[in-house]
Amino acid sequence: MKLPELVIGDLIAKIPIIQGGMGVGVSLSNLAAAVANQGGIGIISGVQTGFREPDFYTNNLAANVRAIQKEIRKAKELAPKGIIGVNIMTVATQYKELVEAAVREKVDVIIAGSGLPKDLPKYVEGTKTKIIPVISSGKAAKIMSKLWTRNHGYLPDAMILEGPKAGGHLGFAKEVITEGKTTLSTLLKEVLEAVHPFEKEYEKKIPIIVAGGIREGEEIAQYLKEGASGVQISTVLVPTVECDAHQKFKEAYVNADPEDAVIVQSPVGLPGRAIQNKFLDRIDKGRIPPVRCTNCIVPCDPKDTLYCISDALIVSVTGDTDNGLIFCGSEVGKTKEITTVEQVLKRLISEAERVFA
Repeated sequence: MKLPELVIGDLIAKIPIIQGGMGVGVSLSNLAAAVANQGGIGIISGVQTGFREPDFYTNNLAANVRAIQKEIRKAKELAPKGIIGVNIMTVATQYKELVEAAVREKVDVIIAGSGLPKDLPKYVEGTKTKIIPVISSGKAAKIMSKLWTRNHGYLPDAMILEGPKAGGHLGFAKEVITEGKTTLSTLLKEVLEAVHPFEKEYEKKIPIIVAGGIREGEEIAQYLKEGASGVQISTVLVPTVECDAHQKFKEAYVNADPEDAVIVQSPVGLPGRAIQNKFLDRIDKGRIPPVRCTNCIVPCDPKDTLYCISDALIVSVTGDTDNGLIFCGSEVGKTKEITTVEQVLKRLISEAERVFA
């Protein structure tokens, strides 16, 4: 049976799939456009997007604003009929400026996580840009709905529910992640119950998109049957020709074994999931003082931070996968070849449609 389209206001994605924003530099215009051209929603990462700009270390804000505008324009050129969005962390020191830059470029979607984007609605007032908070629980869904409706008269256009199997920074305590008892299905049920009163009161549906550890079409069908409007996938799209990361970064995903995905403590103060490598071995032995600081994240203090997360992510995405941080999802290592976005998405949709009813 054909899968339903993903409807977010007046945006209609032909397939119910959003590509997760992966930074630094893993998902930029090339990957986002490839997903959008297949009928999904392509997402550009707003994390230190300007890392290739010549003035990145001398004028970081200008470099990042310029770069995110460039990437949005390029993605729209590559996918003129597709849906393009950006993912911007709420805890980023440049959050306001990056959101404003994305809105100026008339981006279709802004996804905001790593904190509560309390004031996001005010930036899109009078525009067609849709705003989607990232949540990890029914409680967070209720808080976001209350905050936006009370302070802005705005109900979220959709929400992305990230479970404990997701990659990068995670909104769960380390014990919850390692115990493995909290399932995405359980969280989805809680979120659907939490948003239902708001949907009823405002007569507006809040599509819930689930994320974390999804790499099979059968899983997509399962979550759609359980009430999700779509899924977000990330890790499975890294080992593709179109992914913006260096070839060695993609090979690190292909060469990893499932047990190589480990939980690390990020300098941001949140647990995260990454591929075990020489860099993490060094961190286990002691602090790596930052060489250059761009003051990228609010909670980070370079005087005592364990390491500079921006530098660590830039090092890996540009090809030195021994000496950088490689964020990943729990299902890394299950793809053993570099393929294409089209092949990945066609496989997922075909598998899902065989069991969806």
